Amino acid sequence: MHTLRDSEDRSEILARLQRIRPDTPRRWGRMSAPQMICHLRDAFLGVMGDLPMAVPPGFSWWRLTKPFALHSPFPWPHGVPTRPELDQLAGTARPPAEFTADVRTLVAAIEKFTAQPRAFAFRPHPLFGALSEKEWMIWGWRHADHHLRQFGA
Repeated sequence: MHTLRDSEDRSEILARLQRIRPDTPRRWGRMSAPQMICHLRDAFLGVMGDLPMAVPPGFSWWRLTKPFALHSPFPWPHGVPTRPELDQLAGTARPPAEFTADVRTLVAAIEKFTAQPRAFAFRPHPLFGALSEKEWMIWGWRHADHHLRQFGA
């Protein structure tokens, strides 16, 4: 199982991230490469509490998918809806600014996310709820991998 806790897995994600350019074409979905960078950045910042992100109240069917989403050997499906705070297409998320700066901010967010000792408390995931440290590191790798594959990286 890949995880951002593993230094080789983390290095691989960061290297793949460096292959993305502002004009890298998507293989599926509707986000542009700059929007994807900002989506990932804000997802990491949100679960670390650096960006407000609401967790819907009440029961969520998504919580039942957590074991499959985190531990299955299959890639994540395309087209899963995202939170409004992270939705680059709806205009409700922070839009891209300058690509190189946005990539640097994403890299810094990943570094903070994986740093030990951790200087923040994880917030509940908006779909899956509370995650363990191990689950957060798996989620981080899988989420980044999903969107990097979206752009062929």
